[in-house]
Amino acid sequence: MIVVAGEALIDLLVLPDDQVRATPGGGPYNTARTIARLGLDVAFLGRLSTDRFGRRLAGELRRDGVDLGSVVSTDDLTTLAIAELDPDGGATYRFHFTETSAIGLTADEARTALDRAPAAVHLGTLGLTIEPIASSLAGLALELPATTLLMVDANSRPAAIEDPPSYVTRLRRVLGRAAIVKASVEDLAYLIPGTTPFDVARHLVATGSGVVLITDGPRPVRVVGIGVDLEVLVPRVAVVDTVGCGDAFGGAFLARWVERGLGRAALRDRDALREAATLAVEVAAITAGRAGADPPSRAEVDWPAV
Repeated sequence: MIVVAGEALIDLLVLPDDQVRATPGGGPYNTARTIARLGLDVAFLGRLSTDRFGRRLAGELRRDGVDLGSVVSTDDLTTLAIAELDPDGGATYRFHFTETSAIGLTADEARTALDRAPAAVHLGTLGLTIEPIASSLAGLALELPATTLLMVDANSRPAAIEDPPSYVTRLRRVLGRAAIVKASVEDLAYLIPGTTPFDVARHLVATGSGVVLITDGPRPVRVVGIGVDLEVLVPRVAVVDTVGCGDAFGGAFLARWVERGLGRAALRDRDALREAATLAVEVAAITAGRAGADPPSRAEVDWPAV
């Protein structure tokens, strides 16, 4: 079992022609759906509203086969993200958090993940940004047994960060516990300004992270770890939009790692890292060719048997 913890929300996609489309989203939500569609056992840990949007979010998870046993029900309205898409499919985000569903996860609710004794836990994105969910997930990360693989998606959203120093302190503490870190070049630049993404990644590895997966849009993914520095090419695709691509990438990498029964010690295995990153790139590329966060199923990917 993989537990993905964090926010589920509705993306209000503002298209270049000013049309607005509401789609299910949230980094952890998209990640959980990716892992489920790739055929692994995964549970979503987070709060879902009883409103119409919340029921839609739950229904999509259920249809994909995500375990809802750790979902917390609330009458708070569903959290909203407004994603303005440019003509090239890039997204600029703004958020509505006040008194909404995703942000209210308590420390006790987060700790229920420990009862499942998961092989891996994935968390990050807005879940490490807004209180009280941020402290709840940070606490969970630091309480996990050493045998539990932790993957963190930094996915920093400056528009949502009210207290940058506290956010960076919390994020760096959690990254120091993480076996796998997924971060874009923008995430790394926010974490330590004025430093190259590679140098930030090397610093993270030196201070506890097992491996850092650096994404940079259509440019190669760089994998940085102890004694490891490799690149995986990103194929040319006709991009519809980039919503959910990073989540699909991270979910696919973790799915492959867990499916192969690999742990933290294997993060020095260049061949295993290259294979997982290559599959993750393929999953993300397919997602980029679709509207919204719509990751592929296992049957749509050239996914080797274990």
